[in-house]
Amino acid sequence: MKTKSVTFWTHAAMIAAIYVVLTFVFAPISFGEVQIRIAEMLTVLPIFTPAAIPGLFVGCIIGNISGGALLPDIVFGSLATLIGAMGTYMLRKLPKGIAVLPPIVANVLIVPFVLRYAYGVNLPIVFMMLTVGVGEVVSCELLGCMLATILKRYQGRIFGTARM
Repeated sequence: MKTKSVTFWTHAAMIAAIYVVLTFVFAPISFGEVQIRIAEMLTVLPIFTPAAIPGLFVGCIIGNISGGALLPDIVFGSLATLIGAMGTYMLRKLPKGIAVLPPIVANVLIVPFVLRYAYGVNLPIVFMMLTVGVGEVVSCELLGCMLATILKRYQGRIFGTARM
């Protein structure tokens, strides 16, 4: 049991680190009312391992802090990623295109309000939902599903022992 727990938390830490690096490397397009957060493609990982849930949440927190986000963005943006990751895990047995919908929905419903009330972006909420949604579709549906297709080949070797 200890080995499984260590493996679980090691996978979670590695996923968090990759999320932070992707957020940092792609920082110019990861923040703002028009954003494509490439790191959000990792929200497909709960299909393979529950360790992705805390990994994505912590990675988003650290990525937001290191990206200079304001406190409401750190809290609510990270909660959107957590909600999305949990939703993907719950839908993991469905086709991957459906399983990655929760992160898209969570971010579309939360991030525009963060942009309005934390950053004072004076664009219509519906417009920001659209722009955030487009970025999430690119990250989660397009890039995330491509990543899932590649990882599916190696699933047993990469994530085989991470389940608790």
